[in-house]
Amino acid sequence: MRPLLLLLVLAAPLRADEAADARAVRTVLDDQVMAWNKGDLDGFMAGYWNSDDLTFISGGTLTRGWKATKERYEKRYKADGKEMGALNFSEIHVEVLSPTVAVVRGKFDLTFAKETDEKKKTASGRYTLIMKKIDGAWKVTHDHTSADEPK
Repeated sequence: MRPLLLLLVLAAPLRADEAADARAVRTVLDDQVMAWNKGDLDGFMAGYWNSDDLTFISGGTLTRGWKATKERYEKRYKADGKEMGALNFSEIHVEVLSPTVAVVRGKFDLTFAKETDEKKKTASGRYTLIMKKIDGAWKVTHDHTSADEPK
């Protein structure tokens, strides 16, 4: 068999695996959005690696660990007078780097039901995730989220 043809034959299954991994990563994100929009913070957090080595960066602050990340979300979105709002992810780009590592870039939009100044309050921004396949499941191991500048 010619070397180029052999390379193409061997590479074809890898592309199928990459596509399956990319779909599995997207499923994690879709599940997180569904959980968030039901007010299910535990379901949302299921997409994160439950480890002290999880890192979350937002607003110039580094949070380490799954428990601390969950507590941050609880304080910002579940405390008295707070609301989770409706979450949407868009412009999602999944790049599978290996069978166990992927990078995700995307945009988030969060709309809150409480109205101010005759408009619904919203938040939006960009995120970059590092996801790893751990024990057969894709998990966010690093999340760097940046809010858009107020307009």
